[in-house]
Amino acid sequence: MNAEKTKGYRGEALETLEKFAIGVWDDVILKTMHGEFRGIILPRSEFDDSTHLVLKLSTGYNVGIDIKKIIEATVLGSKEAHYKIPEKEFPVSPDKPYVKLLGTGGTIASRLDYRTGAVIPAFSPGELYGAVPELADICNLSTEKLFGVFSENMGPHEYKTLAKAIGHEIENGIDGIVIGHGTDTMHHTASILSFMVQNSPVPIVMVGSQRSSDRPSSDAALNLIHATTAASTSDIAEVMVCMFGPTSDEYGLLHRGTRVRKMHSSYRSTFRTIGDIPLATVTREGVVPLRHDYNPRRNDRSVQIIPTFDERVTMVYYYPNMHPDIIDAIVEKGYKGIVIAGTGLGHVNKPIYPAIERATAAGVAIYMTVQTLWGFVHMFVYDTGRDLMAKGIIPSENMLPEVAYVKLAWALGQTDDLDKVRELMLTPICGEITQREPHDGYLVFQGGMPEMAEFMKTVHK
Repeated sequence: MNAEKTKGYRGEALETLEKFAIGVWDDVILKTMHGEFRGIILPRSEFDDSTHLVLKLSTGYNVGIDIKKIIEATVLGSKEAHYKIPEKEFPVSPDKPYVKLLGTGGTIASRLDYRTGAVIPAFSPGELYGAVPELADICNLSTEKLFGVFSENMGPHEYKTLAKAIGHEIENGIDGIVIGHGTDTMHHTASILSFMVQNSPVPIVMVGSQRSSDRPSSDAALNLIHATTAASTSDIAEVMVCMFGPTSDEYGLLHRGTRVRKMHSSYRSTFRTIGDIPLATVTREGVVPLRHDYNPRRNDRSVQIIPTFDERVTMVYYYPNMHPDIIDAIVEKGYKGIVIAGTGLGHVNKPIYPAIERATAAGVAIYMTVQTLWGFVHMFVYDTGRDLMAKGIIPSENMLPEVAYVKLAWALGQTDDLDKVRELMLTPICGEITQREPHDGYLVFQGGMPEMAEFMKTVHK
């Protein structure tokens, strides 16, 4: 059997392919101890286990079949593999806005090859047009892949590169920018870009997908349509995250980059604005603002790029019985800033107090946030908070922990003067600190309750 027919399979799984005379891209019926399954055998990663075959079902979902449960295999046919999406020349119309898509890694869009079951990545304008032809009705699109990393590997180098690239595109007259990004750390990148790119004259829209394009419930194409619509037509010239609003495909939401957070591992509506309300809704028809205190689009090319980031900053999530050696070790390793996600209104236990005193005496900047996510740090209410402030901890209002972390790294990247750092940290720049939480900025409902069951019948999830 040739290598193409066994792509990615090894060990017992490879022996199973040879035993039943089946291979990758074959359309098969597998009779197993748990019933029959029909689908296309997909290739596997070299890092996957050797005890399963993977089928692409007609529903678009993949299923792993335990090789020990396979009784019989019937080949109905074979598909031809295609690893590149067909390109179509992206039509350019002088009356449409010009949008630049900056890629950071992964696939911003992809298409399922129904002949083979393969997911084909799309990134060039021609590929994107072939995968999502609606884009040509929205804008004139150009693309640039800055780097290719998983979102958990995004860091200071990538942040600075993105900020500088955004500045370059704005200076060259682009009408809007879309950034393709993995969802896991998109809120971190949105936060740091909000500080590194200030007073932008055009929208900067971050977008990703929770579900890949080979799944019927994929959100990739619609998120991209919404993001390019926002970049092309929105009057909101800020760093924003554009993802599903409800779990349905009724509309997307534009979240401010410093108040957004990923809140569910797999929901399409995973991104939520915390302690505030989103900036706008977005559909194929356009953008509808939900508020008016945003930075508006301008016709000039002026933007302030401040790509600084001190890597000697860390974040500590407090837990009961935390020992002082955690703080001491951080200081000994040369860190210059610590953001604590504390309990309640901003508290930690008393055994840590001496370590905090040692840290602040050594010139380490320590800022308090709350792990509740919603709400403000209030360290004047109890003796605990007042004692911690006396030892040098600075409350950071209602900044989210991740936002305080990147802002402190950004601030320390500009100066070692702790008074200037404090001024930068406590001065609202791009919505990271608000005067108050709106009455509907905190909405968390408890499922399973009779009244909630009645309520959910009348609203979208």
